[in-house]
Formats: sequence, C-alpha cells, structure tokens
Amino acid sequence: MSMTDLVGQYFDAAVAHLERVRREEAASIGAAAELLADAVAEDRRIFAFGAGHSSLAAQDVVYRAGGLVVINLLNVPGMTGVNVMPAPLGSALERVSGLATATLDLTPATAGDLLFVISLSGRQVMPVELARHARERGMGVVGVTSLAYPGAVSSHHPSGTYLKDNCDVVLDNKIAVGDGELSCAGAETSFGPVSTIVTSALMQAVVVSAVGRLTARGITPPLFRSGNVDGGTEWNAKVMADNRERIYYAF
Repeated sequence: MSMTDLVGQYFDAAVAHLERVRREEAASIGAAAELLADAVAEDRRIFAFGAGHSSLAAQDVVYRAGGLVVINLLNVPGMTGVNVMPAPLGSALERVSGLATATLDLTPATAGDLLFVISLSGRQVMPVELARHARERGMGVVGVTSLAYPGAVSSHHPSGTYLKDNCDVVLDNKIAVGDGELSCAGAETSFGPVSTIVTSALMQAVVVSAVGRLTARGITPPLFRSGNVDGGTEWNAKVMADNRERIYYAF
C-alpha cells in the first residue's frame, strides 16, 4: 500500500466520522448547547476538563479566537496534554482518586455551574469520579466520550460505572475501541487516530450552537477576536475585563 493511499484513507476516515457525528449527535449537541447557553445567560461558571490527549479538545474551547470568553480549563496537575515526565506518569495519575475532585473544589464552582468532562474510553477513575462529584455538588455535567468502549472494556472506577453513566448530556464521538483507523502489512497495530479531530469538532459544534441560541434570545455572546488582527488585543482585554468574575485564566 502506498503512502498516498494511507493519506487518503486517513482523510476519508476523519471525514466519515465527522459526517456520522453530524447526523447522529445533532440532538445531543443541541441539548449540550442549551445547557451552555443557559450557563452563559445566567452568569454561571463554565469549566472543561480532559486528561492527556482528551485535554486537547478541552483546551480548544478555552481562550481562543472565536471562542466564548467564559469557558475555563479545569487544569488538573499532570493532566493537561502530555506535560509530565516521564509521560506514563500522566496515565498513572488518571487512575489516582481525589486529584481532579480536589482541583474542582479549589475553584469557585458551585451548584448550577457547568462542567464538560472529556474522556475517550470513559473508564478511568478520574473522569468518572470528577463527573460524579460535580453532580453531587449540583453542577451540570456534559460528557464527551465514545460509547463503543463501555461493554468492550472494564471500568476502573469502584462503582463499575463509566463517564456516560454520570452525565446530564452525553456526546458520543463514535470512535472505535483502540483509536486507530488504519492498518497495513508490517504495522503490528492500528494507527491513524481521529479522536482529537472529532472530539474537538463536537466541542466547537456545541459552542457555535450556544452562540446562536444566545443571539436568538437577544443576548450578545462574549466572544474573543483574534489577537492577530488589528484591534484584537484591545477587544480581548476589554471582554476579559467585562467578564472577570467568571474567568480564572487571566487575573
């Protein structure tokens, strides 16, 4: 198989996943967007969390051009991308009880606030524990996960539940167990993951739907401009100052 064939297969797999999620998750995207729009309109606090590579989709909706100013990253130590050495320590930390919940407890989050929890498998201690703890505190929880994993892999949480079981709304990114779309002779396992592409698209879809819902209510959504266009930096400084009571990454 040529390298060109593999490239084509990869793009085809990514596009097919995006089209499937667009069709099948429309209702869930709308439900999550309604929760997000309500949180913005009601001056609630909004957080996004993911561990390891799942953190990339959370980071993608925080402090970025075209994004909502009032979404915060729940920055759990060792969980933001691949940012600890040795790297397998990050995987080990996801199995540690109490780390993410303690981090949430040290934020100003309170009942009525909203938390997005992103976990591809939804099986690890940290995302399940965090979602359960947030709901116990009266927060709304949106889970972004793959529903292919439960039933195919065991839960690592003592309850035996998965992320999907501990959310108000679940967004299914449809990623197959193993997170590799391609195979070829000479490669001993699958490769070519599309989970980051699809999960980030799901998160952005929720944001854009929430923006539309806010404007339909006559509410001006607090949005960032690019800092690389004239006036963007000044715009962003003002919009952050205007919303400083709900953002925790700037002051």
